[in-house]
Amino acid sequence: MEKVKAKKHLGQHFLTDETIAQNIADTLDLKGYDNVLEIGPGMGVLTKYLLEKPIKTYVIEIDSESVNYLERHYPKLHGKIISKDFLKYDINEVFKGASLAIIGNFPYNISSQIVFKTLELRHQIPEFSGMFQKEVAERICSKKGNKVYGILSVLTQAFYEAEYLFTVHENVFNPPPKVKSGVMRLKRKADFTLPCNEKLFFTVVKTAFQQRRKTLRNGLKSLNLHDNLKEEAIFDLRPEQLSVEDFIEITKKIEAYAV
Repeated sequence: MEKVKAKKHLGQHFLTDETIAQNIADTLDLKGYDNVLEIGPGMGVLTKYLLEKPIKTYVIEIDSESVNYLERHYPKLHGKIISKDFLKYDINEVFKGASLAIIGNFPYNISSQIVFKTLELRHQIPEFSGMFQKEVAERICSKKGNKVYGILSVLTQAFYEAEYLFTVHENVFNPPPKVKSGVMRLKRKADFTLPCNEKLFFTVVKTAFQQRRKTLRNGLKSLNLHDNLKEEAIFDLRPEQLSVEDFIEITKKIEAYAV
């Protein structure tokens, strides 16, 4: 049977275990949306299980060889294959503002960027599920106090409930990656608007973790903190000691003194 050749520059590692593919497809609860977009379907090992579900399945694939393969082998995808780079593509050319889930066995070299784009589109994406390099999936789902807790953890968990589901070993891919993989799921919170300036919140989180070994008092110097704020005990802490709620409160305090 013909195969698509995995391309190193695209970070392709094709999943070969059908049970794992089905388990990933089954992570979606199919509530609150009518469409699912799979990123990087390759030869369709996950796609085939999505097509069995009562939902409109679309795929986005940058590799022309994979696109040709999918067109030949998955007639149900006719008109639903987007031959583009997800990171550069305006999904509303197809979805026109409609809600959709995101799923995939994501290329590890762009997986964090995929999450950041999902956060930008959070008003449209109630659910997100897929496979990452294990340490990235763990970072996204980690809680305060964990050494891998960081920017991606806080920003994602501000809007989504993040759950690490299961680990996938190297030997179920062709070619096998050099690291283990992890499957995780994001479910958007019922209230996913923040009670603070969202742009400032992003700035506070990113600035704090860029100097994660420093206390907030020193790490946030570039934000020109008011002298009164510097006296508050919470600014004695380092960023990994703060929950999402703590970062929201800090943002509100900074915002209040900026008026």
